Amino acid sequence: MTKRFWLFAAVPAVFFAGVSFAQFPVVDMIAGKVVQKYQQSTCEQLWVKKGQPKSPREQEAIQMLRSNPEMRTEFINRVAAPMANKMFECGMIP
Repeated sequence: MTKRFWLFAAVPAVFFAGVSFAQFPVVDMIAGKVVQKYQQSTCEQLWVKKGQPKSPREQEAIQMLRSNPEMRTEFINRVAAPMANKMFECGMIP
């Protein structure tokens, strides 16, 4: 419960503080969780999760990334390679 509180408290603080491009602690946390999810999940688990709706927490993170292009770019730079490799291994992309 306290982790969620800190996440929701940190998101607006970072978003509105105008932190420089290289300093996005929220992106670090979100990207780390996404990479961990892909590295620890089996292919079957990823296929099942692919069609499921996103949790409210995930939807909020997605909205935050959509509204801030710099954060979105940093996030994609951090997760693209690990996600693409796992998706390739699982046959999710050619």
